Amino acid sequence: MPGGAADHRAIREIVENWALWRDARQWDRFRTLWHKDGQMWATWFQGSYEDFIKVSQDGFDRGARIQHMLGGTTVDIKKKRAIAQTKMTIAQRAEVEKVLCDVSCTGRFYDFLEKRKGRWGIVLRRLVYERDRIDPVEPGAKLKLDRDLLMQFPEGYRHLAYLQAKIGYKVKTDLPGLEGPALDALYAKGAAWLKGKKL
Repeated sequence: MPGGAADHRAIREIVENWALWRDARQWDRFRTLWHKDGQMWATWFQGSYEDFIKVSQDGFDRGARIQHMLGGTTVDIKKKRAIAQTKMTIAQRAEVEKVLCDVSCTGRFYDFLEKRKGRWGIVLRRLVYERDRIDPVEPGAKLKLDRDLLMQFPEGYRHLAYLQAKIGYKVKTDLPGLEGPALDALYAKGAAWLKGKKL
């Protein structure tokens, strides 16, 4: 196994702890998963992990509720660098068009990791958004979406972006989906990372 079982295990623990500690808002533990220059990119945020912590806590304080569920993980290691891909689902609950709704979005975490001074950490977390849906929490509730707004967002995270835009976030509209140039570019960036190139 390239990189060795211990390296694979350490990386899987980082991925799993990210979801648990982020959703539980255990920020001191969450910080240990990153290198100092670590960056987080998502639909609603792109920046340092410290800023991500701040805006995540601020959002929670304002009522935002986001959870992450994980599936399988695959890890590619070359020397002291790695790319980890993990199946995941993002679940967010909020009021949309005056109806309380749940949005679920399935895709992958795509993590750029490096081993520095004997410790693996995240340098960049990107996401691939593959499919999503929105459902009223109350059975039988009628939800009517603004189709013009909905269609401004890519298919893979269209409903998640709609909800996030409605509660005040500026949503990035060119993130990788199930296929296409943005996904190809992310794969190329991952391959370059494993070859020792800068991000």
